[in-house]
Amino acid sequence: MFARLARALFGSANDRSLKAYQRRIPEINALEPSVQALSDEQLQHKTVEFRERLSKGETLDKLLPEAFAVCREASKRVLGKRHFDVQLLGGMVLHDGRIAEMRTGEGKTLVATLAVYLNALSGKGVHVVTVNDYLARRDSEEMSVLYGFLGLTTGVIIPNLSDDERRSAYAADITYGTNNEFGFDYLRDNMKYSLEEMVQRPFNHAIVDEVDSILIDEARTPLIISGPADDSSELYRSVDLVVTQLVKEPETFDKDEKLRSVTLTEKGSDRVEEILAEAGVLKEGGLYDVHNVAVVHHVQQSLRAHTLFTRDVDYIVRDGKVIIIDEFTGRMMDGRRYSDGLHQALEAKESVEVQQENQTLASITFQNYFRLYPKLSGMTGTAMTEADEFAEIYNLTVVEIPTNRPVRRIDTDDEVYLTATEKYNAVANLIQEVREKGQPTLVGTTSIEKSEYLSHILTQRGIKHNVLNARHHEREASIVAQAGAPGAITIATNMAGRGTDIKLGGNLDMLVHACTDGIEDEAERARIAAEVQKTVEEKHEAVQKAGGLYVIGTERHESRRVDNQLRGRSGRQGDPGNSRFFLSLEDDLIRIFASDRMAAMMQKMGLKEGEAIVHPWLNKALEKAQKRVEARNFDMRKNTLKYDDVMNDQRKEVYAQRREYMSSNDLAHVIADLRLHTIEDIVHAHIPEKAFVEAWDIDGLTKEVIKTLNLNLPISEWAAEDGMDEHGMIERIEAEAQKAQASRTANMGPELMRMIEKQVILTTFDAVWKEHLHGLDQLRQGIGLRAYGQRDPLNEYKQEAFQMFTGMLDDMRLRVTQTMSHIQAVSEPPAYPEVEAIMATNMEETSSAEVDSIAAAQAPPIPPANGIQPDAELLQQWYETTPRNAPCPCGSGQKFKHCHGRLA
Repeated sequence: MFARLARALFGSANDRSLKAYQRRIPEINALEPSVQALSDEQLQHKTVEFRERLSKGETLDKLLPEAFAVCREASKRVLGKRHFDVQLLGGMVLHDGRIAEMRTGEGKTLVATLAVYLNALSGKGVHVVTVNDYLARRDSEEMSVLYGFLGLTTGVIIPNLSDDERRSAYAADITYGTNNEFGFDYLRDNMKYSLEEMVQRPFNHAIVDEVDSILIDEARTPLIISGPADDSSELYRSVDLVVTQLVKEPETFDKDEKLRSVTLTEKGSDRVEEILAEAGVLKEGGLYDVHNVAVVHHVQQSLRAHTLFTRDVDYIVRDGKVIIIDEFTGRMMDGRRYSDGLHQALEAKESVEVQQENQTLASITFQNYFRLYPKLSGMTGTAMTEADEFAEIYNLTVVEIPTNRPVRRIDTDDEVYLTATEKYNAVANLIQEVREKGQPTLVGTTSIEKSEYLSHILTQRGIKHNVLNARHHEREASIVAQAGAPGAITIATNMAGRGTDIKLGGNLDMLVHACTDGIEDEAERARIAAEVQKTVEEKHEAVQKAGGLYVIGTERHESRRVDNQLRGRSGRQGDPGNSRFFLSLEDDLIRIFASDRMAAMMQKMGLKEGEAIVHPWLNKALEKAQKRVEARNFDMRKNTLKYDDVMNDQRKEVYAQRREYMSSNDLAHVIADLRLHTIEDIVHAHIPEKAFVEAWDIDGLTKEVIKTLNLNLPISEWAAEDGMDEHGMIERIEAEAQKAQASRTANMGPELMRMIEKQVILTTFDAVWKEHLHGLDQLRQGIGLRAYGQRDPLNEYKQEAFQMFTGMLDDMRLRVTQTMSHIQAVSEPPAYPEVEAIMATNMEETSSAEVDSIAAAQAPPIPPANGIQPDAELLQQWYETTPRNAPCPCGSGQKFKHCHGRLA
């Protein structure tokens, strides 16, 4: 009550924000006459003037009115489009680092040009983020004409560009691209080995189109760069045969559709164990024995694939590949794969080739990627329903911008039927009725399966229509272009982020392009264009009289935003229109989330077949159900982010340290520090603090020094000296290690050694980070079980992740020291001297266990720096275990395979 009274007296927070922006509109409009009077050259020179003023300390906020006036005038001259006052409001919201909610058809692409131009004046770059490559390419081509006129450069990031092309695009004042391309470039940059190879500049300002789709819907799936892991495709196929039998027995598993989870029952575990043993997959022990943990994982993922994922709803199979379908846009996500073996399980289920599993090399969530930008803003038609999430996760506030013209669309209450069959028959009846009036119809469905079911019903009735879903995405632009023609019927699987407006009468630009494509005669092109324009105008008027676009929803989505996006396709720019949603008690939303009382109430009312309930209370009940689902999904995303934040802190530290290494030309002091820490660790592991000499592990220390530092030192003699303690031992070993390193540097030359040091540090850092990511993945999967022990899984994850990170740094120190201690110059000039010198020991960066075993087997290629020769027994051990491409332990300088390892 008090909240309503306060809103009545002072207005809502949105009203107050709009008033503050609206005060600046007259100032911008007052500049229009003077800007109109400028010649093209004078208008273009304004950009140079603005940049000079910025360099002298003037702020972007101070420049805003003039910059907006200049951009609007340039748009009029170049694009033939003048920004409305409400579009100026949207531009100010974007410049302030907020989200502008603008209805469909209000010209968000043009709105962005105002904030983009103003913020690009600083020369630090502005990234415009779109939901797909088509929009990135289209918008950059259309708007580069405007930006080019104003003296700014434009680049676009699309797949399959070379690094040089990407670097050039990022160097431009304005860069268009998709969220995936920007994110992957960030990850790839942090896997490069020199600053010159990196393509991105430091981040400045990102403007995100369809911000709700990218920052919320896409945020559930992290970006992952991966490399091949062990192949287990046969195991997936074997397990799939078992699970195929299992799903026929419902008592063997429990499925929770609300939480999208499935677990084996006790009977199911026994049954799986029995079938796997018969098939020979379980060689020994039970299903939950430690050595069968991989089998359990495969069973779980296969069970999920069979019970929670549906073909033509969650994915489609095309050209022998399983391709994910985006639930919010209905588009195919070619190239994206489910992680953790789920995609392989789906491939086994669909009997297509099971691709090799991958291991994470680098990853980041969209939440953490976009929080790297000092300034972030966005625009969409539907953001208010997610305002709390934007504020909490991204610190972004949403401002609802009024429409340029009043909305004339009529939104009818939902109709609820008992069965899906009745619902679809009612939809078909309405489509037929609307078509007879000459109104175009857009029908929204939630899956390919349902769109094709409705298409089948319309075909049986002889009703001509178009279907737009992931199967027919190649015809998307042409279908949408004609969707506003009189009597046109379009069935679409989700309409979010389509990027093409449905204009009443048809899309003039697209129709002209289609009709004149291939015609070179300008006069003929102009004649055809005039005819098309006249036809479109006539159709536009006819559709206006008929009532505009009629939007029909065949089901309520879990997210209110998706429903609002569908509805928003009608009634753009003050056009008339209608919308209505049809539901049934068999719909997923009502079946899973809405109250059971709704079904009981409808059945008690004795509804006859074909009858529907229509009441505002039902709308409110459904909205409450949607809010519950949205809140649950928000909690899931927030929980995922809390775990990723732990990794993000470590990721930022690793990437910052990595850049520091890349920017330095001399890392000798870093190598020395790492070596000293390693020596301290080795000595402390074999010499207990304040222990008598008799308690020292002299033999163990000697072997460890040979293995790690490639030094055969008289440690037993040193230990016998009076007054020797662990600190003295560390100093002696470090002094000898320094001499050996100085000798190697003298042999190779300082320049080559500096390059080798940098390469070794970076490659080792990447190797241990990759293994650390794998370890964190494994930890994350099982950490939830800690809750059964009354311990908070998140706190446990933070503690263990920190311990693992510390262990990763220790491992890195050891590996770098081992590698640098075994590197020697080779006597014969190799084809690639730098690479051969770096990898002379043939030590590939794999796992720490493998590195240890290889390093232990490495022999010094020349007698140790202190001149002490290894004994015959040790030398023979080296001969037996030295890799064939490593230098021979005898010190000849030849490879082992050409010396003592020569085959008889």
